[in-house]
Amino acid sequence: MNNTSLVITIIGAINWLLIGLFQFDFVAAICGGQGSWLSRIIYVIVGLAGLWCINLLFRDKTTHRSNA
Repeated sequence: MNNTSLVITIIGAINWLLIGLFQFDFVAAICGGQGSWLSRIIYVIVGLAGLWCINLLFRDKTTHRSNA
C-alpha cells in the first residue's frame, strides 16, 4: 500500500508541476476537463494517496533485521 500510494502521489506531483510550469492539467486533458466525473475520481485518489503517505513521515525508521 505504501509503494502504491507513493507512486500515485508522485504522478500527482508531476501533474502539479505541469500545471505550474505550463498551465497544462494532464488529468483534465485526458479525462474531459476538470469537472468531469473521471477527473474528479482521479483527483480524489491522488488526494487519498497523499494522505496515506503522511504516515510515512511518522514511521519508526529503525527496523530490526536478522542476518540469518
